[in-house]
Parts: sequence; structure tokens; C-alpha cells
Amino acid sequence: QVQLVESGGGLVQPGGSVRLSCVASGFIVSSTTMRWYRQAPGKERELVAGIIPGPYTIYADSVKGRFTISRDNAKNTVYLQMNSLKIEDTAVYYCNAVRWPDSWGQGTQVTVSS
Repeated sequence: QVQLVESGGGLVQPGGSVRLSCVASGFIVSSTTMRWYRQAPGKERELVAGIIPGPYTIYADSVKGRFTISRDNAKNTVYLQMNSLKIEDTAVYYCNAVRWPDSWGQGTQVTVSS
């Protein structure tokens, strides 16, 4: 059974940093593309970053140079390091495996506010 558990969100000031974690079970994260999405109130869910077996990484233009996606194969965990946070980064963040597109975790809330 595929499960994804996100954590690490919270309240952070503009310009601050936070690291999100996504612990996967039921599959190996290095075997498939893993992606981080976010959904802000009143907006559609959008792709933030992805890590492709290789590994290669991709980023939305809005976060390029500020966010870094990585994975720890030993912990079967994917991370999203978020630096230089902006108010518009406020959202619920979710991870997802391309091979199981309908499997979502509960998400983790990131609120950027002074």
C-alpha cells in the first residue's frame, strides 16, 4: 500500500527557510519521479519541483534558485528545502509519486507571514 506522509511546515517569516519531508512507504522513492506540489487558498494545485531517477531535478520558475528538492534513499524520504521564502509561497504542500498519481498525503501547511 502506497503511503506518503508530509511534515515540516509551519509559520515562517519572509526571507526565512524551512525544510519539508515526505516519507514514503509501499514503494522505493528512487524508482520513480517524485514531485512536490502546493495549493494556496482559492487556487489550483501547482507543481513546485520534481526529482527524476538519475537523479535530475526540475523546478517551477517561481521557485527556481530558492527551493531544492532532494531524496535520501536510505530513509526513503524526499525533501524540499525552501529558502528566501515569500508571502506567496504560503500554501499546503504535498508530495506525489508519478507512478501512483492518485496517492496523496495529508499535506503540510507552510505560512509565510511577518
